[in-house]
Amino acid sequence: MNTPSKIIRKSAEIVFLAALCFCMGDAAARLAQRYPLKADSPADWAAGSVADTRFSSPEPDGNSEEPAENITPLPASADGNWGLSFQQEGEPPVANATADYLAQFDAFYAQQTDEKVIYLTFDAGYENGYTSAILDALKKHGAPAAFFLVGNYLETSPDMVRRMIDEGHIVGNHTFHHPDMSSISTEEKFKEELTGLETLFEQTVGQPMKKYYRPPQGKYSESNLKMAQALGYKTFFWSLAYVDWYENDQPTKDEAFKKLLGRIHPGAVVLLHSTSRTNSEILDELLTKWEEMGYRFASLDELVSSTASGSGSDTRQ
Repeated sequence: MNTPSKIIRKSAEIVFLAALCFCMGDAAARLAQRYPLKADSPADWAAGSVADTRFSSPEPDGNSEEPAENITPLPASADGNWGLSFQQEGEPPVANATADYLAQFDAFYAQQTDEKVIYLTFDAGYENGYTSAILDALKKHGAPAAFFLVGNYLETSPDMVRRMIDEGHIVGNHTFHHPDMSSISTEEKFKEELTGLETLFEQTVGQPMKKYYRPPQGKYSESNLKMAQALGYKTFFWSLAYVDWYENDQPTKDEAFKKLLGRIHPGAVVLLHSTSRTNSEILDELLTKWEEMGYRFASLDELVSSTASGSGSDTRQ
């Protein structure tokens, strides 16, 4: 039997549930409007290559998607992934740390300029037969590059490293073991990863290693940047990259050109992986296309010196 008290209680429950559903629906709608998903495909989202409105970090296990409006430098001691948001074709991306913020730690991700200059960099975790063709293409175009190596590469491919040096390229430090450096909080452990590779490099090629450092997977913290600086290192992130590291799922030529031609911009620091079959096959044509667009290629040394002299400050109109 439904007494008046039961009817009142039931009515109150219905009103409460209706209000709850309304609030949840309104909140969901506002979230969807504020943070729309614009992935090229579900596979792109899973790979961390969501375009235009999200950040993505182009290395395995280094994905970082955040809403584009949340662009703030990382606070002291915070962990984070390097990330970029491409807003307009042919224009520099918005990074999750500004050039001025990074400069205080001798760190870079691009040159703030209107000049059509490209800084080519390659991350090399191991040798799988593609670096020779990459070096051939660079030599053909007179294009200097920087190769960021790990310990395994130096141990297994010393002749290829010597060729990089002989042909005028920079060999930089990508750490000995390729760990998540943002999880390393002690100076001793951080130093071991960098100096261990330095020692092996000097033993292998007979000369000191350039103190240029790239954090594995783009993972870093402010304390990491300070530690690298204290060791005399300059840290290099990037302003253009694409998903090229999956050995058994390589991008097609058209997919690579869509990203690398559409997103190139003045002052770009381009990150490619030397383990990519696609990169080895398209690099000659890619460099030609960039040259036809009016770009020239320069060494990271030029980026550093232009910034030190003040000519690397923002010259865009």
